[in-house]
Amino acid sequence: MITRTLTNLTPAAIPAAAETLRADLRAFLNEAMAAMPAERRARSWAGFDADFSRQLGQRGYLGLTFPHKYGGAGRDAFARYVVAEELLNAGAPVAAHWIADRQSGPLILKYGTEAQKRRYLPGIVAGESFWCIGMSEPNSGSDLASIRSRAVPDGDGWRLTGQKIWTTHGHRSHFAIALVRTSGTLEDRQKGLSQVIVDLSLPGVVTRPIVDLTGDAHFCEIFFDDVVLDADALIGQEGNGWAQVTAELAFERAGPERFYTSMTLFDEWLAWLRVKGASAAEEQLAGRIVSQLAPIRALSLAVTEKLTQDESPVIEAALVKDLGTTVEQLIPIAIAEQVGEGGVADLPPALAAALDYTTLAAPSYSLRGGTRDILRGMIARGLGLR
Repeated sequence: MITRTLTNLTPAAIPAAAETLRADLRAFLNEAMAAMPAERRARSWAGFDADFSRQLGQRGYLGLTFPHKYGGAGRDAFARYVVAEELLNAGAPVAAHWIADRQSGPLILKYGTEAQKRRYLPGIVAGESFWCIGMSEPNSGSDLASIRSRAVPDGDGWRLTGQKIWTTHGHRSHFAIALVRTSGTLEDRQKGLSQVIVDLSLPGVVTRPIVDLTGDAHFCEIFFDDVVLDADALIGQEGNGWAQVTAELAFERAGPERFYTSMTLFDEWLAWLRVKGASAAEEQLAGRIVSQLAPIRALSLAVTEKLTQDESPVIEAALVKDLGTTVEQLIPIAIAEQVGEGGVADLPPALAAALDYTTLAAPSYSLRGGTRDILRGMIARGLGLR
């Protein structure tokens, strides 16, 4: 018997004030990315370009939701949504600033001390401070509660020991927000977990990149060997890490990056169809993809509306991520099948490059940010189905 529905979500539209950001940003992207090849654009939010992120910071496109006193623009989540949508649709290389702007900064704003906000947020806004997420650990699968990394009191601060894995761009980041155990044992599960800020330049921190099928190395392992942290490394209350990280996941799972990852490929394919003329089967596939993207975007906007109200729609965000990555993976598979019927050798080089990269990268889409099985379990529990 279903005991809960998602009727608390209502359709939302992007406010006109946020829409005004599109024209100038699009003009900047058209100029800045005119010579960028499709294979690089296909990487988009997995593509790391520190200089590009700094340019966005200089132009005021980062930290849009942060208060003015920390360098931000004091705008709502819809303003950031518009910027994210334009960047992803253009295939901009945004990985350097993405995690900091999307969730590390908002997490510090919600739970951090005033000193932490003043210390860390201006650098994020400027596109000069890059962050990663220290959640997953080896031999834990998707069981986030089985955290083994531990921070113990050490004088006025903490001493951290442990390991994280699948940490996106950890080897290129300045800081990590790590979920660690600060009290109790592994059997305590969610109890006794806390979040700490780790300066990745500290002695005892070692990062090791992991090369994936595409030849990229954006995932990595991070090792903590008796890393000494200051007292102000702790975010929020000691032992409140599970509640905090759960709220953080709403930022991570509901944005347009969860359904626009394959857009460079889709756009290159549509451009080719316009030139050569589309068959009935190709037109049907294009319609199928668009008809799936449209309601997912509507759901994502409804979740964004909740975020503007300082709510944490965790189940709804999980639904966006699950549905979004499903269509992201459909795009390369379905296009490859259509292309295969006509002959791959006849493809324009840009389309061939985008198809090759996206096909290799797509299996990871349903892993990062929470695996599909785990998300569907969350959704089922949220609806009272299990």
